[in-house]
Amino acid sequence: MRTLLLGLMAAATLAIAPASAQSYPTRPVTMLVPFAAGGTTDVLARILAEEMGKALGQNIVVENVGGAGGRTGTERVTRGEPDGYTVLFGNMGPMAASRALFKDQRYDPRTDLAPIGLVADVPMVMAASKKSAVADLKSFVAKVKAEGDKVTFGTAGFGATSDLAPRLLLHLSGLKATIVPYKGAGPAIQDLIGGFVDGVIDQTATLLPLHASGTVTALAVTGDSRLPQAPDVPTFAEAGLPDFGMKVWNALAVHKDTNPAIVARLVAALDQSLSSDFVRTRFEGLAVPVPPASVRGPAHLDRLVKAEVERWEAVLKDVPKQ
Repeated sequence: MRTLLLGLMAAATLAIAPASAQSYPTRPVTMLVPFAAGGTTDVLARILAEEMGKALGQNIVVENVGGAGGRTGTERVTRGEPDGYTVLFGNMGPMAASRALFKDQRYDPRTDLAPIGLVADVPMVMAASKKSAVADLKSFVAKVKAEGDKVTFGTAGFGATSDLAPRLLLHLSGLKATIVPYKGAGPAIQDLIGGFVDGVIDQTATLLPLHASGTVTALAVTGDSRLPQAPDVPTFAEAGLPDFGMKVWNALAVHKDTNPAIVARLVAALDQSLSSDFVRTRFEGLAVPVPPASVRGPAHLDRLVKAEVERWEAVLKDVPKQ
């Protein structure tokens, strides 16, 4: 009798699982952003969540879980329930570079996350304080060569993308300067405005509006061409540093054991959302291009994460792990 009962229970479970995946989602979905509210990643997540909610037929609630350079929130996803109701909106920091920076990372982004797809490839802007009297990138580089460690870069914290950017720039140029980590991009940019740090390299959404208002001086932007939103700002290649081309990729992922049918549902919803006029218009207003359909899917993101882990391990090999 017990054997028969167990068999019936197993059959019922197998019958329920596909039905559950097929009806997903039946309740609101959480989009977890592993950074504080107000930054570029958070802004993009909220735009996407609004449109993906329509595609899925359920509300998507954005939750900010900051800390440890994005690792706290990312780890929560890797250790949570694999039911598709918590979706990570991460970026190249906790999903790749952090492997090279931290001793105690308890997840591997290559194996502990199921990729959904690339969301955005955000250009980076290098800006200088008005008080530094630096008008262009050439002058800033000359300042670093002359003053060395006296020149400071403010960042959103160790391991953040705004922290990775100056490290990569210094690595490529062979220069030395002091990197000052803050608890978020906001305080770093406030000190840039106040002249307490000389430069910040961050994403377009945070720095271009300040450049437009005359609060800071944007020196260069990454990418192959100037941005329509800031035609007066040269590319790094035009400004004399062609090797620096860092962009911040943002992406969606879920727990590695999530049902493939649910993953496929999320992949389709993401693709539909990125194809919408709403997302494209809102992203373009932030100088963020929507990735073409050919690079949106999980296969491309899987390859990207693996390649980026290797790249940052090489770039950051001389940075002491924390």
